[in-house]
Amino acid sequence: MSHILIVEDETEIAGYLRRGLVFEGFSVEIAANGVAALAAARERPPDLVVLDIMLPGVDGLEVARRLRTASDVPIIMLTARDAVPDRVAGLEAGADDYLVKPFAFEELLARIRVQLRRRQRDEQSTVLRYGSLTMDTAAHETHIGQRRVELTAKEYELLELFLHHPQQVLTREVIYDRVWGYDFGGESNIIEVYVRYLRQKLEAAGEPRLIHTVRGVGYILREDSVAA
Repeated sequence: MSHILIVEDETEIAGYLRRGLVFEGFSVEIAANGVAALAAARERPPDLVVLDIMLPGVDGLEVARRLRTASDVPIIMLTARDAVPDRVAGLEAGADDYLVKPFAFEELLARIRVQLRRRQRDEQSTVLRYGSLTMDTAAHETHIGQRRVELTAKEYELLELFLHHPQQVLTREVIYDRVWGYDFGGESNIIEVYVRYLRQKLEAAGEPRLIHTVRGVGYILREDSVAA
């Protein structure tokens, strides 16, 4: 039975979510604020966190950042704000998905199941390799040669996508769909931001570039001497 931590200060919403998720067979714990959420996550690590962005005291963005530094637990962020900068802020804080209030319970349930399936898939023992780059999806570790590369959950997911499709151009649309699950639209530079993060970490010791830009199309994982 998967254990879900709901972080929501509105009692009515929290109760509604608890009842629905328990009915669907999940174990559920409620935390009404950020401090309580972090304590609950330490005492009984959840399989997934449903996190409201607007919380008293420590807000949802800070909770997401602290959870992400401690684990790769999937985080679905809830908010009343639908502006692109707010969505980007949530994802950059470590959230894996984003749902705007008001929402249908069925949509939240579907997103929870998607995230749990992804986590179960990631826990299967697979080592992905390309050149000097290796990713152990069971241990959740990435290396360039002998150097370990520390990645956030979203950086890891993006790099894993590239490793599953080496020497293949991935369009922005494909990356949005596979990594973020929906389209941000033309306003967002979230992909560029995360590609930059990956390049900085993969090239930190002077290694050659592996992730190249294909102008006007997307990105490719490729070994060559031409930086893009």
